[in-house]
Formats: sequence, structure tokens, C-alpha cells
Amino acid sequence: MYSCYYHKSFVYVKSYVHDEMAAEDIVTDSLIQVWEEMKKRVVDPVAPFLFTILKNRSIDYLRREKLKQKTHDNVREILAREMDIRLLSLEVSDPKIIFSDEINEILEKTLVSLPEKTRKIFIMSRLSGKTYKEIAEELNISIKGVEYHITNALKTLRLSLKDYLALFLWLLVNHNH
Repeated sequence: MYSCYYHKSFVYVKSYVHDEMAAEDIVTDSLIQVWEEMKKRVVDPVAPFLFTILKNRSIDYLRREKLKQKTHDNVREILAREMDIRLLSLEVSDPKIIFSDEINEILEKTLVSLPEKTRKIFIMSRLSGKTYKEIAEELNISIKGVEYHITNALKTLRLSLKDYLALFLWLLVNHNH
């Protein structure tokens, strides 16, 4: 029976499943099933019975493959969506916002640590936008005194922000673009 039906069965199944190993398995299992059935009862004619089994096993195989493919497609779609979300998130992220809170916190701590007069002069210059001359007149000190305090404040800030200096410069350069 094997030699009589194997080749025709294989060609038939392979034409549907498009996978040689799967076709071999389906044909072998089907021939075994027919053989087992023939032990229990008379199967005559054999060909229609065998081809019904081949057809049903091929359908089962294709349904399983379709389900696997659908599952793979769903996973692929989920992964693609996740990648889109990560890309979008990265594209819209603004380093100025991400690091500004951290930098502001360091700036505040550093400013608080400065001597009172140095802090006041730095704030008047950098945050209030006053000129060195205006600060000098308001505080009754020389312009050189204002320069001295600003220089000290900037040195201290540079040390506090040394890890952020490259980022800070990048933000300043790209802020106008």
C-alpha cells in the first residue's frame, strides 16, 4: 500500500501545504491511519478513504499555520506599534525640558551657597538684566567690584554644572534653531 499511494499522496498534499517536510509527515501519518483502520475493518476502495484523510489533515495543518501566521502578524504589529511609540517619544522629547529641572535645582543650590553679596550681584546682572554700572551705583561699589563678584559666581556655577556644561552649551546653541 505504501509504495502504491505514497508518491501520489505526497504530490497531492504538497500542492496545498507547500512544505515538503509537512507533506511527508501528513502522508506518513495518513497512511498509518489507513493501515490501522484496515486492521479493524475492510476499507475498499482505499484511495477515496486515504484522500479524505489526506485532505482533512492538510486542512488541519493549514489552519494551524494560518493561526501561527496570524499570531506572528499580531506580535509583529504590536512590536511595530511599540517601536513607533518609542520613535515618536524620542522625536518629540526636548532635552531642554528633560534636563531643565535638574539644572535649575543645581543652579538654585549653587546660588544659595554663594556669599550673599555675590548672589545678589549675580541675580541683578543675569536675572534682572541690570548693567554692571547700574549694579555698582545701586550697591555703592566699583564696577571692578561687580566684575569680581560675577566672576566668582560664574566660577562656582561652572564647577557645579561641570557635568552639564556640554549639554548646557548645546542647549544654548540649539535654542535659537
